[in-house]
Amino acid sequence: MSEKSYHVLKTTKMEFGGTCGVAAMIVSLPLTVYTINLACDKESCSITRLPKFPSFSYFFDVEATYIFFGWLAFQVVLSLLPIGEVVPGQPLKSGKTLIYRCNGFHALLISSAAFGLAVYCDVPLTIVYDKFYQILTAALVYSVFLSIALYFKSTLVANYKLAPGGNTGSIIYDFFMGHELNPRIGSLDLKFFCELRPGLIGWVMLNFVFVLKAYQETGTFPPALTMVTAFQTLYVADGLYFESAILTTMDIMHDGFGYMLIFGDLVWVPFLYCLQTRYLLEHPTELTWYTMCGIVALNFVGYYIFRSSNSEKNEFRKNPHDPKFANYETIPTVSGKKLLVSGWWGMVRKPNYLGDLCMALAWSLPCGLNALTYFYPIYFLILLVHRERRDGNECKKKYGSSWDRYCQRVKYRIFPHLY
Repeated sequence: MSEKSYHVLKTTKMEFGGTCGVAAMIVSLPLTVYTINLACDKESCSITRLPKFPSFSYFFDVEATYIFFGWLAFQVVLSLLPIGEVVPGQPLKSGKTLIYRCNGFHALLISSAAFGLAVYCDVPLTIVYDKFYQILTAALVYSVFLSIALYFKSTLVANYKLAPGGNTGSIIYDFFMGHELNPRIGSLDLKFFCELRPGLIGWVMLNFVFVLKAYQETGTFPPALTMVTAFQTLYVADGLYFESAILTTMDIMHDGFGYMLIFGDLVWVPFLYCLQTRYLLEHPTELTWYTMCGIVALNFVGYYIFRSSNSEKNEFRKNPHDPKFANYETIPTVSGKKLLVSGWWGMVRKPNYLGDLCMALAWSLPCGLNALTYFYPIYFLILLVHRERRDGNECKKKYGSSWDRYCQRVKYRIFPHLY
């Protein structure tokens, strides 16, 4: 079957409550980002506190807009550098295989070096902290305009380029879920670029700014803030070092590139995931050495589970006949692929999610008992439970009775003996 003969069927099953549900999310998600950040400032950080919203004009600033677009342009340039390996993606249902340049880890290293050089040259980097909300607004406005532009672009492309989950005919729903699967500008794959570059590396740079701000104010590197910054930097560095692994995820292979992913990548991730580090800057926390050791242990146990289970999965996908898998039990499928029911993937269906959640908890524990700073692990738990269900439904469609057999063998989804 040729690529152009493939036809994407109309999406019949809607998620997130359908058109009404996603319409509410389009409005509520940005409000959530602003509300949580405004509720956690220098004065206090409380889930019960009604935040004070400044005047509308406060959120807009020309210099902040320049900072955001300068950062975005810098990451685009780094993504186009002829460094890093060139990797083929997974074959799409249309039969096409897209090519990706994986140099995200290089981009992180160059960005970190540029940050260090800017500090050495006395560039006032803490302006990013001072204009946090204005940069957030620039990112939000851009994500909305990009989502609109890509939706209109998607109405002009051939059917085989559409996303199977965002082809309902409802403008609002398809706008949110993403109508086109892999929109590109030349060699720049917009979804692949946004998934790991400006938002994730931007999150690390925000944390670096907070550490720099603390050093300028106190002359020291606060242990709790520095520790959480190191945890989150390791997490992002891992994702970028193993960047090619994202090519097998639902985001790349199934989800279109619409408001859901664009807003998530450019706004939600960098400006909410840094909540703990910003809290620790504005509300310094003293931790005993044994408390810090316990938190470090939890983070690295989580990282070990996350990395080893992901590596096991990726190595098995690349070469299921590798001698290291000789004693692993598998379940054959009609597609020819095998489902792994040994090792990490024989314990629970998503061991990498378990590791993710352990790390998420470790990032919030240094903040003490402040409930609002636990937004990330609570949100992430909900997200990963929902994502596991979505992925399970896709696997059921793809593998049929083989997936049923797998679920009978591996009964627990994320938490052994619990869920």
